[in-house]
Amino acid sequence: MRILFNICHPAQVHLFKYVIRGLENKGHECKITAIDKDVSLNLLDAYGFDYEVVGSARSGLFSKAVELIEIDKRVYNIAKYFKPDILVGGSGNAYSAHIGKLIGKPSIIFEDSEKGTIEHLLTNPFATVICTTSSFKKELGAKQISFDGYKELAYLHPNRFHPKQAVLDELGFTGEDTFIILRFVAWDADHDIGHQGIQNKIEFVKELEKYGRVLITSEEKLGSELEKYRVSVSPEKLHDLLYYTQMLVGDSQTMTTEAAVLGVPAIRCNSFVGNNDMSNFIELEQKYNLIFNYSDSGEALKKAVELINKPERKEEWDKKRERLLKEKIDVTAFMTWFIESYPDSFKEMKENPDFQYNFR
Repeated sequence: MRILFNICHPAQVHLFKYVIRGLENKGHECKITAIDKDVSLNLLDAYGFDYEVVGSARSGLFSKAVELIEIDKRVYNIAKYFKPDILVGGSGNAYSAHIGKLIGKPSIIFEDSEKGTIEHLLTNPFATVICTTSSFKKELGAKQISFDGYKELAYLHPNRFHPKQAVLDELGFTGEDTFIILRFVAWDADHDIGHQGIQNKIEFVKELEKYGRVLITSEEKLGSELEKYRVSVSPEKLHDLLYYTQMLVGDSQTMTTEAAVLGVPAIRCNSFVGNNDMSNFIELEQKYNLIFNYSDSGEALKKAVELINKPERKEEWDKKRERLLKEKIDVTAFMTWFIESYPDSFKEMKENPDFQYNFR
């Protein structure tokens, strides 16, 4: 089988890395096209993947519209000579859906966000199958199937992820040191229009560094006062660092979920929180009590101080994580089976959704 993967975001490198390797080990041929966004290309290089760059992330609706057409054209040209049997993409991957429709081949999109009206309008009508998380609130019709997991469990499930303590040595930490990670995103995606994250960043840093060392990872530029806190480890080591941190605070959607599935207390603060928030964050907070969601920065900071001073925090979160892992599936194992066995896998999931629990 020949499978074309399109990578639109750094998180999708992680989402598909084990799937691609697993399929290749089974004798399938995989081709990667990538959009240059944040550290996507750095990650692909670090993991030793071959890929073709088909465009770069741009800001502004007009620039994004022009880039959509240009990327579609480049992916189409690659698909013409690669001749894929299936095209695969992550959340909002309109390119895979468009080219699949153009060349008459199925496209499978793994979607976890109900947000992004423009992205859904550009993607969903053209996709053959849309695989969503079980907490996903939108009904997408006959092409939708649901799996009981989060995309972050594709690469942070204990069947795949084994943290390396060497990252602590690299930063001069011991296992006893307290450090807190702050994560800030750029807010330039289509689904981010009209939204914002943490505004009083300096206040967060000054307050939290009373309790330990503060490390910042950020997509956006930082002022001189905050730049000195930027973490210097290479991007492929960030999950190791996240595993060992005492707490994550930020406005990121993906990294909040990553912290949760690693059993790290996480506080998410942005304007998505509130009415009609994304379902996975509601579930992680209300069902598993692993994260806290705030739209108010002051309340988020207050909760962060409370948590960092909470005794037996580590033991409590370990137990919460154990429950989550017991109830969710190994997402990489599921994705690999679904792609390799398509279209029989689609029929199986429609007729017997509990089949997925073979992939715990």
